[in-house]
Amino acid sequence: MCRMAIFVAASCVCACGSDTTEPSMVVTVAAYNSVPSQPNSQPTVAAWGDMLKPGMKVVATSRDLLHEGLSHGSVLRIEGFQGEYVVLDRTAARFTKRVDVYMGLDVETAKEFGVQQIRIFCQQ
Repeated sequence: MCRMAIFVAASCVCACGSDTTEPSMVVTVAAYNSVPSQPNSQPTVAAWGDMLKPGMKVVATSRDLLHEGLSHGSVLRIEGFQGEYVVLDRTAARFTKRVDVYMGLDVETAKEFGVQQIRIFCQQ
C-alpha cells in the first residue's frame, strides 16, 4: 500500500462495487514471497517483467480481475492494510477473484496471514 517512486500508476477502472465514490469488492486475499520455492525459478521477476524487492507494496491479481480493470500498474487499497498497493503480478491461472499480497522474503508472516476474504478498494 504505497506509491512507488518509479511508477506512474494507471488508474484502476475496476467494475467492482456499486455506486460508491471508491469502487470496492470482496476478494480472496493470500500472500506470496520472492523465494525460489515460490512462485517459480525467478522469484524476483513479476509477470510483466517488473523486479520485486522486499518492502515493495505489490499485489498479484487473478486473470478475471485483470478484465475488471485491475491490470498492470493499477493502484488499490486493501481493508486492514496501510497505504496503497500496485498491481505488478498475476496469480496462477487456476485462481479467480483473488489478490495475493507480496511479502518479500518473510515466509513466516505470509504463512501466518493465510487466506482471507477481504474488501479491496479500487483507486479512480
